[in-house]
Amino acid sequence: MSSMTLGLAALGVTLLMLVLRIHIGIAMLAGGALCYWVVNSGDLNSLLFTLNNLAYSRLSNYDLAVIPLFVLMGQFATHGGLSRAIFRCAAAFTGKVRGGLGMSALAACAGFGAICGSSLATSATMSKVALPELRRYGYPGNLASATVAAGGTLGILIPPSVPLIVYAVLTQESIAKLFVAAVIPGIIAAIGYMVVLRILISGENSVQNNPVDVSIEEKLRAVWAIIPVAFVFLVVIVGIYAGWANPTEAASIGAAACGLLAFFQGGLRGDGLKSSLMGTAQTTAMIFLVLLGADLLNSGLALSRMPVELTSWVVESGLPPLFVVAAILILYLILGCFMDSLAMILLTVPIFYPVIMELEILGLGPSEKSIWFGILALMVVEIGLITPPLGMNLFIVQRAVKDVSLIDISKRIVPFLVSDIARIILLFLFPGISLVLLNL
Repeated sequence: MSSMTLGLAALGVTLLMLVLRIHIGIAMLAGGALCYWVVNSGDLNSLLFTLNNLAYSRLSNYDLAVIPLFVLMGQFATHGGLSRAIFRCAAAFTGKVRGGLGMSALAACAGFGAICGSSLATSATMSKVALPELRRYGYPGNLASATVAAGGTLGILIPPSVPLIVYAVLTQESIAKLFVAAVIPGIIAAIGYMVVLRILISGENSVQNNPVDVSIEEKLRAVWAIIPVAFVFLVVIVGIYAGWANPTEAASIGAAACGLLAFFQGGLRGDGLKSSLMGTAQTTAMIFLVLLGADLLNSGLALSRMPVELTSWVVESGLPPLFVVAAILILYLILGCFMDSLAMILLTVPIFYPVIMELEILGLGPSEKSIWFGILALMVVEIGLITPPLGMNLFIVQRAVKDVSLIDISKRIVPFLVSDIARIILLFLFPGISLVLLNL
């Protein structure tokens, strides 16, 4: 069996198991095991030895401690009521604007994503906080749901972001640089969603503005309520990039600060603390299992030499570099209709990343190319969260509203997807947008 055939067979087994709804970590373990079994003629000793070493080397890595810490930070923020303060602050300034309450929900999703790092948690939390208010002021159920689902994707785009951390671990890239590079694309995403919402609102006569004028004193109180949240974000992001703390130390500070805020606001008393700790443990265990499966699959593919042969074929084919990148992004869009975001990153980055790094793209250096591709990949993964039929954010929001069908929400999400595509094209053609803060 040739190297390419063996590699494709391993990927085929992995994808088949995903179609059968088998956990992505187990599926990738099976694909990697197939490579070792074929290469070693059925001898399992090499597989067991490799799996033992991979488990120790991966799970004993100090850098991975940043994942459970950021997850814990997000859990504290979710259960501590911090999302409500962010939403109220945004609504205090935009409630009188046409469609302002919907824009407040998007701004709150962006702000909550800056301390949560999870799209699913952002969608679930803002569904409880923003959806009732949007419905109360006449927003159609499908439009309100689509707005919150789209806003939830900002949770993984605006740093800190768990998928960005996983990308950094897989590619040995700087977490700090990736976080900084994601800031401007995240802001562009939030503004794009607001523009789309404003256009959609113009055709909805039932939508009302907030009829109550918010006084200066109330606005100041709303701003005061989110100062601790803003402080946590600044400490984490500025602390990492300025060199005051490494990502793990910054995540520890952020988790402790969010825990204290949540405790004093009453969200961590009783079941809140237990739910936060259990949620962190379950999410971390899932991510680590997937990482271990990805390591075995990547090791098996390396043994088959498929990534090397694929890279050589692409480089020698003479295809324009931007065409290759565009083809990879289109494949991501297709996979996003059926696969989870983390699964896409772990399954595809080890295959596509060597190809990208061998191409000459717009005069970018190796580090710039790595960061630019990471941001693009993250944005395409983000689209998968709201792409029918398996967009996870759509399911989460639909479960919260109950009286709106998934099909109705999917129809309303299309304009937001158009905004996403336009943003990807912009950053694809002008990499400097992602790199401007790094260059400064």
